This record gives sequence, C-alpha cells and structure tokens, in this order.
Amino acid sequence: MQTTTTVLDASDSGFRELAMRARAAGLMDRRSEYYAVKIALTVAAFAAGWAAFVVVGNSWATLGLAAFLGAIFTQLCFIGHDAGHQQVLSSRRANRYLGLVVANTLTGLCYGWWVPKHNAHHAHPNEAGLDPDVGDGPVTYAPADGHPAPRHNIAWLLARWQAPLFFPLMVLRSVGMHVSGAQHLLRRRDRSAGVEALLVASHIALYLTAVLLVLSPLKALAFVGVQQVVFSFYLGLSFAPNHKAMPMVPAGSGLGFARRQVVTSRNITGGWLVTFLLGGLNYQIEHHLFPSMPRPNLRRAQSIVKDFCQASGLGYCETSFTESFGEILHNLQAAGRSLALTGG
Repeated sequence: MQTTTTVLDASDSGFRELAMRARAAGLMDRRSEYYAVKIALTVAAFAAGWAAFVVVGNSWATLGLAAFLGAIFTQLCFIGHDAGHQQVLSSRRANRYLGLVVANTLTGLCYGWWVPKHNAHHAHPNEAGLDPDVGDGPVTYAPADGHPAPRHNIAWLLARWQAPLFFPLMVLRSVGMHVSGAQHLLRRRDRSAGVEALLVASHIALYLTAVLLVLSPLKALAFVGVQQVVFSFYLGLSFAPNHKAMPMVPAGSGLGFARRQVVTSRNITGGWLVTFLLGGLNYQIEHHLFPSMPRPNLRRAQSIVKDFCQASGLGYCETSFTESFGEILHNLQAAGRSLALTGG
C-alpha cells in the first residue's frame, strides 16, 4: 500500500502570510462590476455572431462567422471557468447556475463533468494518477502491466510522434470534451444530470436547427467543422502553456501546497491583450495559489506572489507565449525519441 510522506515545507508558513496580505489588500473581494460588463459583452458578441449568420444567409462567407463564434465559445468557457472557481458571484448556487448557462446552454459542454475534474487538477497538478489532465492527449505511452506492447500500434505511434501531432490533434479537443461530458451524465443518471443533459440537448438542437435552416448541407457541414476546430484550437492554445513540460510531482511526495502549485505552473508574459485572449490564465501561478481570486485581481497580486516565490526558493516560471510552446514541443520530441530508442 502506498503511503504519503509528510514533509515540513517552510513555504507553507510563508504562504499563510501571503494569503493574509492578499485578503487585506482586497484581492479576494468580488469584482461584480467587472464580471457584469464582461458577461454582457461576451453574450452580446455571441448573439451578434448568430444574428450576422442569419443575415448573411446561405453563403460561404458564414465560415468567417463560424471562426468568430468558435472564439466566442472559448471566451464563454473562460467565464464558466471563473464561475467554477467561485470567482464571479457571491454564492455557490449562483455560480453553478451561471456555469450551466454559459457551458451547457451556450457552448454544449457539461459543466458538472468539468468542475470536479478541474478541481482534481488543482489539488494535484502534474501528479500522475491524480491529476486528470496528465496524459490529456497523446503525450505519454506506458505499456500495461510492465509488459512491452507491440511496437507501431496506434498508441505507440501517437506517442512516438507526439511532437508533430501536438497541434493537429488539438483540433479534436472539443470533441473529446463533449464525449466525456456525455459519458459523465450517462453514469450519473440523477436529477442534476437530467437537467444538464436537457440543457446540452437544447443547445445541440438549436445549434443544428439554425445551421441547417440557413445553410445548404455542404455549407452547414463546413460551418460546424470550422466553428468546432477554432473552438478546440483556441481552448488548447489557452490551456496547454499552463503546465505542460513543467516538472511532474512524484506520487505520494507530500509536497506542501504552495510548492506543489508553483513549481508545476508557468506564467505567460504580455499585456492586457494576452490577458484577454487567455482569459487570465496567463497568471497561472497566481491562479493556482488563489483559485477563487477574481480574474482581474490576478495581475494586481503578481508582485507580492513573485516576491513570496523568490523568497521561499520556489522559483517563478514566466515566459512568452511562443517560448512556452517551444518548451512543450522540445519536451515532446525528447519523449518521442526516448521511446524510439528504448523500443517502447
């Protein structure tokens, strides 16, 4: 039976002081005005995109609107992410209702599946076996039961060529999320799952009805494809830099909370545009230390968090968007070469 080693981590006491400073500075306070404007503008953009789609009609020009809506779907997911962390509204129930609206109803994703999955990730970032995001995609290949699996099967090939396949397979992200959400609802089969399933079904019905009423079958297929590809790719670009190619946490290591969160996370540099495009996830270290801190407060918290990290010897990984993907691809290439050399 595996046991967890208890480690006295000096950074934990420092983090308690940091948390008190953050609270005293008002960084944990709700930002109702910010979110009211953010939600109103995002939903307005969503409605405008569909209105323009109807006006343009049965034309290939709607593919541009499909790309626009794919981006807006991702922006809606950022709001759902914040609601899942209790950043937006004052009660857990209100945040859940908001999440159901922006996720299940407007984007067709299952909020009830994503929240516990994401909470598990926050509790055990980059810890194999406990972080559900580890191995999310063809990043690793481990033969079952210690017996070498046949070389050149699908799993081996995906792992061997994971670097060049990284971006192409990113376009399937939304498909995987839809499937995982549906499987989650089928397993639960309770009243809450029924409500979520009804909302997702309503989204799919309205989405397909609108597309098929306005567009010819070929154009409709192209519209759905472009919209979902942009949605998937944008989601992948937003979440991948946060933890991929960062240190892994050994199972049962007993690392302190702050150390576990900081050493596995990467911040992305840039100004307000990067923050807008990445939904605030560019402040990943601050977000992991304070998951319920409202998105607009993360930038304000950066200076005291960075001072804490450096004083505690935790480091503070911060790089540009392009450099982060360079690190990720280098890591994947090394893993693929190692697999080829060892024979899997």
